[in-house]
Amino acid sequence: MAKHQPLQFSLDRSSPVPLYFQLSQQLEAAIERGELAPGSLLGNEIDLAGRLGLSRPTVRQAIQSLVDKGLLVRRRGVGTQVVHSQVRRPLELSSLYDDLEAAGQKPATRVLHHTVEPATAEVAAALGVTEGADVVLVERLRLAHGEPMARLRNHLPVGLLDLDRDTLENTGLYRLMRIAGITLHSARQSIGARAATAAEAELLAEPEGAPLLTMERMTFDDTGRAVEFGSHLYRASRYAFDFQLLARP
Repeated sequence: MAKHQPLQFSLDRSSPVPLYFQLSQQLEAAIERGELAPGSLLGNEIDLAGRLGLSRPTVRQAIQSLVDKGLLVRRRGVGTQVVHSQVRRPLELSSLYDDLEAAGQKPATRVLHHTVEPATAEVAAALGVTEGADVVLVERLRLAHGEPMARLRNHLPVGLLDLDRDTLENTGLYRLMRIAGITLHSARQSIGARAATAAEAELLAEPEGAPLLTMERMTFDDTGRAVEFGSHLYRASRYAFDFQLLARP
């Protein structure tokens, strides 16, 4: 049974940042760090307001902002409960599995397809092979805390890796490449968005038409060889990409 979590917050009353926003940010950070795990119960608004010396409307506004983000849910007779955290992934050459593991998100994998198929024109161009040549297709469902996060489709050159279903379900693809002595060097990546089809929605536990993030990536090793073409779908409700932007001199 879920338990109430003892929470500690530090609010700056001299800051121009509204108190409700400070509280919501600290709650969200606690959820992302796993200090508030899915299923955890928050104390009721009256208790939380009294302990923090805040008004009840301030606490209610902070909680409502996280309800609106899908991180908390109010359940009649139960209280306010943590649903899940949103994964915020930095844009760098890393695998979703490694990022989830580093964030304490308990990644798991279900292999949907693992086969050899003829390369389409798009896949052939990405991997530098002849259209119709054999390529390996690996399609997986990646989960965190038992919930679907992303559908991952990867095409690889034949003979690049010795893969089997058990191995693919127990670790990430980039980690397997590193174990095999492949040095990942760079990638070209594009990010977009579209609505989920009925099949995609069912797979990812979203309603049909829900927004999905899309990502295509071509990855190269230190010799310049293309080693992967990825075409992935992420639940926008659970997943975000973080960018660091620098001004030009």
